[in-house]
Parts: sequence; structure tokens; C-alpha cells
Amino acid sequence: MPGSRDVTDPDGAPAAAASEVARLEVSIRGRVQGVGFRYFVYREARRLGLDGWVANEADGSVRVVADGPRADLEVLLAALHEGPPASIVERVVVNWPPVAGDRHMTGGGFAVRSGAHRGD
Repeated sequence: MPGSRDVTDPDGAPAAAASEVARLEVSIRGRVQGVGFRYFVYREARRLGLDGWVANEADGSVRVVADGPRADLEVLLAALHEGPPASIVERVVVNWPPVAGDRHMTGGGFAVRSGAHRGD
């Protein structure tokens, strides 16, 4: 069609791929434990209809693993960079691995795991 152009997502993939199921794995560092960060992630992920989990790690970070449409995962990722009001996000390490056979990691839905709990 004249004047039309291909639409791509930020990684250069066709836009149609943005609605396909993807997996996002994130490690968030900073003041992220004891400030309600896991429950902030839980609320955002549930609002977006994502599957997965969030947990505190022994090193003081918070780990998030989420499956869903790439566009919704990008919205979650933007929220992770901000965090809840009491948090201080210093570093966000992002990985986009292939979706494994355990796609419905929690039987569907999103969960808070205790992990290496230091408080929330």
C-alpha cells in the first residue's frame, strides 16, 4: 500500500511480535526490600494480567519473572524502574529469555514468593 510502512517494536521485531507471549526476567537493586516493592510489582503484574512471580533475593535485590504479551511486559518494566514511593531503584538488570515449558509458572496468575525474605 502506498505510504504504508512496517511498524516495529524497540528491538526491531515486527509489531505483531509485541502481542506474542514473551518472558521477562529482571533483577532490581537499590533500596528495594522492606519498602513494599514485591507488593507493588504484584499489583502491577496482576493489573496487566501477567503470569509469574516476584521474590526478595539474599543479596538484597528483588527478582521478577513474568510471562505475557511483550507490550504488557514493557509496561511492567517501566514501572520497575520507578518502584513504589519508599524505594530507591539504583539498577535494573533485564533479560528476555525464550519462554520455557513452564509458561504458567504459578498455575496462571502472579505470585509473591518469600525467597530470601528480609522484610516487606
